[in-house]
Amino acid sequence: MNSIWKRRIIEAFLSQKLKRSKQLSKITPAQFKKEYSQFRISIISLIKDMALILLGVISAAFGLESFLLPNMFIDGGVTGISLLVSELTSLPLALLILLINIPFIFLGWKVIGRRFAIRATIAISALALTLFFVKFPEVTQDKLLVSVFGGFFLGAGIGLSVRGGGVLDGTEVLAIFMSKKLGTTVGDAITIINIIIFSAASYLLSIETALYSMLTYLAASRTLDFVIEGIEEYTGVTIISEHNQEMRTMITEKMRRGVTIYQGKQGYGSHENLDDIDIIYTVITRLEISKLNNEIEKIDPKAFVIMHSINDTRGGMIKKRPTEY
Repeated sequence: MNSIWKRRIIEAFLSQKLKRSKQLSKITPAQFKKEYSQFRISIISLIKDMALILLGVISAAFGLESFLLPNMFIDGGVTGISLLVSELTSLPLALLILLINIPFIFLGWKVIGRRFAIRATIAISALALTLFFVKFPEVTQDKLLVSVFGGFFLGAGIGLSVRGGGVLDGTEVLAIFMSKKLGTTVGDAITIINIIIFSAASYLLSIETALYSMLTYLAASRTLDFVIEGIEEYTGVTIISEHNQEMRTMITEKMRRGVTIYQGKQGYGSHENLDDIDIIYTVITRLEISKLNNEIEKIDPKAFVIMHSINDTRGGMIKKRPTEY
């Protein structure tokens, strides 16, 4: 499909959107151009996110069927619970992953937002369907290789889905909820959940299986961190842009996050004529990075953005209910 037809399709969708909001008769050509640019960015971002989720589903399904499930190994989180129940009851893993994640999806809707819950539903449903209809061959029976590479492919799949704005495992949603209710960090909450799971595995399966499963979990968690570029639960974001007022409004109204404004000077150019500029700083969760980048791209594609990892935060708006996507 050539670029002319792509443009016509996007313009048709945009026209319908403006008609529904009763703005089409009032919009100027410049406003329409801006709306068109923002709509195009949203479509491209959605396609990229869905592609990442699809790759994540394939990788996770391969790790589960080719390594973990044939050798009775489990992982941490909801996936580990599903594997454990499947081994004990012989129920289909696809059905268990779907059913056990349902309450976590509803919790995610309340804790994180609608957009996240919808994408998580798509990702988890796609994983369940892939496990049910696609049969991957068993690769090896070597326990060490199963632990390492099973964890690697599973962690890569979860990481890719997170980068696409969804999840394949509801543990992080529960951990965020527990951190708010109990005052613990998200990392501590995840550790508590997995201690319970692996303790149950050592009792119901065997100590050796539980130990290998812990190795699987470590491999998966390290791979997950690598795939999402080492981002921790919270990320500090500094934005330097000529459109700083629009950026501030977007973060406070669309993202529902607090901002701090620093007064700075642009350092490029003559020392005698340094222009003043407002520098915006905010803190978001890693599940919101995709949306923030998308919104920044709409406002100012040339904005200078710095992100750095934060282990945890206290106070402010970061632990309040985030915006619905």
